Amino acid sequence: MACKFCDIAAGRLEAQIVFEDGRTLAFLDTRPLFPGHTLLIPCDHYETLADVPTELLGPLFANVQLLSRAVEAAFDADGSFVAINNRVSQSVPHLHVHIVPRRRKDGLKGFFWPRQAYKDGEIAMAAEKLRAALIKLSKSA
Repeated sequence: MACKFCDIAAGRLEAQIVFEDGRTLAFLDTRPLFPGHTLLIPCDHYETLADVPTELLGPLFANVQLLSRAVEAAFDADGSFVAINNRVSQSVPHLHVHIVPRRRKDGLKGFFWPRQAYKDGEIAMAAEKLRAALIKLSKSA
């Protein structure tokens, strides 16, 4: 069965990749809640969090932590929203962690959140900002 995220991880499908370490890969969501909305996936196919091998959980969540810091720094956010869907509301059946920049009074309430595609050129600019923040964070670590 074809998996869109496996195709991104294998380089068969284009995405705005902002981070990769051989085990995980992060790219911008094409229909973000806000610019900078990032998806982190394991490079190998696991459908849900329960399917992820224990030895990958530490590296996966260390990268969630890194990306949440980078998203907040790159997009001058007050905080971030981090979420995982398991099957229900999982648009692609490949584990992915949403990392979304948040601002106070940004209009998100409950779980009905309108998503919008990036306008021309915006996704590349958002990816560059996030990559720059990741480089800055890695130099200060």
